[in-house]
Amino acid sequence: MPHIDPALERNREFAASGAYRDVAIMPKLNLFVVTCLDPRVDPAAFLGIGLGDAAVLRNAGGRVTDEVVREISFISQLVEGAIPDGPLFEVAVVHHTQCATGALADDDFRNRYADRIGADADSLIDGAVLDPEATVRADVERLRAARSVSERVSISGHVYDVTTGLVATVLRT
Repeated sequence: MPHIDPALERNREFAASGAYRDVAIMPKLNLFVVTCLDPRVDPAAFLGIGLGDAAVLRNAGGRVTDEVVREISFISQLVEGAIPDGPLFEVAVVHHTQCATGALADDDFRNRYADRIGADADSLIDGAVLDPEATVRADVERLRAARSVSERVSISGHVYDVTTGLVATVLRT
């Protein structure tokens, strides 16, 4: 049985419920969450986010990459067109404990991975989340320094502890 079949059954139930109707493109909480793709780190679960509450972007480590900066810049430009004055939305960058991207700090793993994807191994070390408080601070600062992200966007950094289920706020700008 294909692995997606149970999820497709859940989709049919979702579609039949009509829960997707009347969900606006602008999130109800004016929130954009950047977090890890780790299945233990689902913001719908640990932040109680429902359909239409927030925009969510997930990648390995929840790191603020060039692509993440572009996505947030795109959304901020769209929203600026709809909201001419005042704050636009908040970006919450959420890293977590026990992140598997820590493997990028291992020279052997990083070199093999770099070969696999055709990248420079030294450039990959920055993706490692060994100290989530430090990396979330660095990523919040990177977003704040990005000229393409509107100054009307607030940015915060948080760490989700996978052993306690709690989120700690590290930084707000």
